[in-house]
Amino acid sequence: MARTPESPAPPRVTAPDLPPVLEAALPARSADLIAARLDLNGTADLAYSTLEQCIVSADADAIDLTGATVVDVDMSGVRIASLRMRDAGVRRVRISGGRIGTLDLSEARISELDLRDVRIDYLNLGAAKVTDLEISGCSVRTIDMPQAELSRVRFTATSSDEVDPRGMRAKDLDLRGLDAVAYLDAHSLRGATLTSFQVQQLAPALAAGVGIQIKD
Repeated sequence: MARTPESPAPPRVTAPDLPPVLEAALPARSADLIAARLDLNGTADLAYSTLEQCIVSADADAIDLTGATVVDVDMSGVRIASLRMRDAGVRRVRISGGRIGTLDLSEARISELDLRDVRIDYLNLGAAKVTDLEISGCSVRTIDMPQAELSRVRFTATSSDEVDPRGMRAKDLDLRGLDAVAYLDAHSLRGATLTSFQVQQLAPALAAGVGIQIKD
């Protein structure tokens, strides 16, 4: 994709728009929750629900938001073994602090997602359509992005053991703040911005991909 002198453009992420008063609510499948406060534990089934202008706290084994619509939602200090948001519509969502085992955003439609100071074992963005994603101060053991469409995505002060970008399509993807041990397919990083040091680290994989043998 064509680049401008200003690229990579930063993500346009704003804080969730929350009302001054929130009512306590209970999770339920296909629920319609607006201006609610949710305190989740154990297993919570919120698949195909609508969460709008909500605050979520959690110490839970599994939270299912498959196919849900999640707009203007704040999660702070959560501890969740599995947070499933597959095929969800996500807009102006902030997750800060805490720990998540698996964060499944595969096939999700994401606009304005802010992940800050979160420890995540497995982040799945496979086939997701993502616009405006900020990942800052996070530790993510494995990041999967196969077949994802990414626009205005930035990593800052974040580390990862393994990144899978196979089949990814990216515009304004800023990886300069991502300290990754390994990329499974360096050739799929087209559209990304890296530092010169990161490119040096990737040089052997890039050379091998075009048939260059390196010998000293």
